[in-house]
Amino acid sequence: MTASAGPADPVVIAQLGRPYGIKGWVWLQVFTRPVENIKRYRDVYLRDDRGQVRPARIEKLAVHPKGVTVKLDGVEDRTAVEQLGRVELVVGREALPPAGPEEYYWRDLIGCEVVHVSGQSLGQVREMMETGANDVLVVDGDRERLIPFLPDEVILAVDLDARRIEVDWDPEF
Repeated sequence: MTASAGPADPVVIAQLGRPYGIKGWVWLQVFTRPVENIKRYRDVYLRDDRGQVRPARIEKLAVHPKGVTVKLDGVEDRTAVEQLGRVELVVGREALPPAGPEEYYWRDLIGCEVVHVSGQSLGQVREMMETGANDVLVVDGDRERLIPFLPDEVILAVDLDARRIEVDWDPEF
């Protein structure tokens, strides 16, 4: 695999983990749902912690009770997996299907201002967190807040153009 410029607007869809077996398989932390969607991407890239990008191709994907493994083209043994390290699997934004009505990509929520229904700013979304029950906004403001992403219950409005999320959540919590 040789270095390339990669996609103009990269989106991380997974993170490579430790080797799985001795034949070039690797555990994968997947950020797409359902996880099988990862196989549908044609132009996939590996990006290391220095930002170096190179094309990759997923040969095979296996879903196990404890997670997901992949076999990448050209990665033939455990040593090759170890040499890759904990790289990210990225695709170009244009490869993602459009979000449906009332659906949002997590990356689009990052950086949005979170405002209480009273008009009080609670801060900005730093990251999203997946829990068993629901997704959670991690909001940095005067302090860190964890706000459940529950549309129509807690999340009243999301305006991506204005980069604003209106919530009905106790500002003291």
